[in-house]
Amino acid sequence: MNAVKDLLKSGKTVIGTAGSAFGDMSVLADSGFDFLMFDTQHTPVEIKQLNPSIQATNGKKAAPIVRVSANRADLICFALDAGARGIVVPMVNTKEEAAAMVRACKYSPLGDRSNSGVRGEWGETSDYRSYLDMVNEELLIIPMIETQQAIDNLDEILSVSGIDVLLVGPSDLSIELGVPLDYESDTYQRGLDKIAAACKKHGVVPGMYFIPPTMTPNFFVGKGFKFFTVPSAPWVTEGIQSGLAGINR
Repeated sequence: MNAVKDLLKSGKTVIGTAGSAFGDMSVLADSGFDFLMFDTQHTPVEIKQLNPSIQATNGKKAAPIVRVSANRADLICFALDAGARGIVVPMVNTKEEAAAMVRACKYSPLGDRSNSGVRGEWGETSDYRSYLDMVNEELLIIPMIETQQAIDNLDEILSVSGIDVLLVGPSDLSIELGVPLDYESDTYQRGLDKIAAACKKHGVVPGMYFIPPTMTPNFFVGKGFKFFTVPSAPWVTEGIQSGLAGINR
């Protein structure tokens, strides 16, 4: 099963952080985050390099989610075969692009995903058809909204069955809206409000890829956003410092 999807269905906010192809991810995956986001778009990492890191999350709290570098069926298949329980695709601008993403994520008869055996942690099933249906139902499908074209096509994109989260790419969207990295501007905030309203209308969760450094997660929760990543390093540092401070030295 997919605990992240269950949390979202119940109206809870889910919080993740960046995963990495380097180092042991098992501790981070069991630290309390709901998911780890493995990025192959803006990092020098190929999807197949992520296999050990994704496998290290097995049995841990955090679900592995992979952002592929483009809306391509082969890249999505690589990530799913590695065990991803969620797929993020950047720059989804039209209904047709959203539908292609969903088809690449789902097994027949709902999609075109090629079968390569049981992949990822989905729980026990009575037969193979039940396994395929479970993956189709539980996999998180997350297109990214990063352009004015995507905002113009919000209702059409959100009409595609199978989308769970509509994820804002904050920096690219701000550039598209003519207010580069000015996340507090009225123009940018109106864009977010439009996205949140459209998601509510269609029963899809709005999310932020990251929280801008001058703003707080609760600001976006108040707008209706229920899915985002935060940096783990400051909290790790704070925890270590707190632990050390309690030792008489």
